[in-house]
Amino acid sequence: MVVNQRIRLWVQLACLILWPILSVAQSPSPNQNLAACKAGREACDRSKLSQSQTAELDTTDRARNASDCRSGFDSCDRSKLTAPQAIALAVADHERNVSDCKGGIASCDLSRLTPTEARESSMAARQRNIADCKEGIGDCDHSKLSPSEAEVVDTSRRQLNVSDCKNGAGLCDHSKLTGSEANEVTAAEHQRNTQNCENGWNDCDHSKLTAMEANETVVAEHQRNISACRSGLETCDYAKLTPTEARTLADAEQRRNYTACVKGYGYCDRSRLTPSEAETIPADHKSVSR
Repeated sequence: MVVNQRIRLWVQLACLILWPILSVAQSPSPNQNLAACKAGREACDRSKLSQSQTAELDTTDRARNASDCRSGFDSCDRSKLTAPQAIALAVADHERNVSDCKGGIASCDLSRLTPTEARESSMAARQRNIADCKEGIGDCDHSKLSPSEAEVVDTSRRQLNVSDCKNGAGLCDHSKLTGSEANEVTAAEHQRNTQNCENGWNDCDHSKLTAMEANETVVAEHQRNISACRSGLETCDYAKLTPTEARTLADAEQRRNYTACVKGYGYCDRSRLTPSEAETIPADHKSVSR
């Protein structure tokens, strides 16, 4: 019991001696405290700031508040802005509103525009509506088009429809094509189908090919298969090779395998070597065949 009491007394005494040291070690330095205050962290202790640091922090706070106001953040306190900052903010707000109105952004407040700005905003909205009607996108309002604008839009829409039909994309409406346009679209569709078949792409309809195009497609498909077999691709269909092509590929593979075994680099299958080939392979070269 006496020993335990002595131990407790020593521990308490050590804590009393070391506490000031630990407190100093855990207390942030003046620069760290200033950095925490500038960052708005809870660790900030304004009471420990010097007069110059307080002035520096006030400058930082004013700059941050001005930035928050420019960005439209809720943390903005307009009452803390200096006169020049308030004027600069008013100018920035007005310019942003003018830009929003010209761009058709919902935050636009038309009541804050000058007559000239209102006319420019109206013109921008008119041009935007024309563009939307031409492209068939956005909030096109045909009722706001003048007769000449409506004619321009109709021409643009017809041209866009022809382009969509020719390219097989977009919202093609064949019923809106003229006779000559329909012929152009039919020719474009046929050409696109021919290319799809020759290149082995999707959306190939062999039934729409002419006899010559069908033969060209067969030749192209055969060449692609040979290329796939030469490259060892899984798309290779050896059954479609001619006896001559099969022998040529087999000879090429035999030479590749022999070269790999001789150099000791690459996939080598010794079981496929001819007796004369096997005799030329160095004994220290190991096969990697499985």
